[in-house]
Amino acid sequence: MKTFISNISGKEFPVSERVSAKTIRHSILELIQKDHPLFSHESILALSELNEYRDLVVTNYLVKEVGELSDLEKIVLRSIKSNQTLTDKVDVEDDTKLTFGQRIADKVATFGGSWTFILSFLGFLCLWIIVNVVWLTNKGFDPYPFILLNLILSCIAALQAPVIMMSQNRQEEKDRERAKKDYMVNLKSELEIRTLHEIIDHFIMDQQQEFMELQKVQIDMMKDILEQINKPNYSD
Repeated sequence: MKTFISNISGKEFPVSERVSAKTIRHSILELIQKDHPLFSHESILALSELNEYRDLVVTNYLVKEVGELSDLEKIVLRSIKSNQTLTDKVDVEDDTKLTFGQRIADKVATFGGSWTFILSFLGFLCLWIIVNVVWLTNKGFDPYPFILLNLILSCIAALQAPVIMMSQNRQEEKDRERAKKDYMVNLKSELEIRTLHEIIDHFIMDQQQEFMELQKVQIDMMKDILEQINKPNYSD
């Protein structure tokens, strides 16, 4: 297997990983030259070494845009470097880990915000009024203006409101976690698109260089042919 020596590390790599400095973008080339001042346009390096500097460009871009990297940005960078998806990096809420109070709060909030609760409660109010006004002729245990009913309603409202707020607070936490996950996925997509642009640009520049070399060979061949044609024939 043919190999070459990298001008950066001095290590031996397969020819299939050979990358010429002429095809490297200027931003990446500047970073390489900061670490290796002798690295010039005539130098070569391995594709794996180039990818390390691409990751460094991405990191520098994040630091420039958002300042100090947060835990989310660090997770995204690690997932890019390790070629892993973010699904195994973010925590997914497990309903089996909820406490008894959290389950009750969710059920109360779900039932309290349904038509079943509204219709059931309206039926209870109508039944209470009919029993005390019609059946007991307003002389029952809670005659008009239904003081006991108002007390029950006040107690239900006082207890139901904080329970629903507990469930809403949990929902807000879940929404914040979803927003973090969406941010991480979008950030990784943006960075990978930038990296993809780098790779495409590198490929185009490499193809252009090969095309120019091919053109030079063709021009030399044409010159040789013209010289052979224009060469005087002394055999006559």
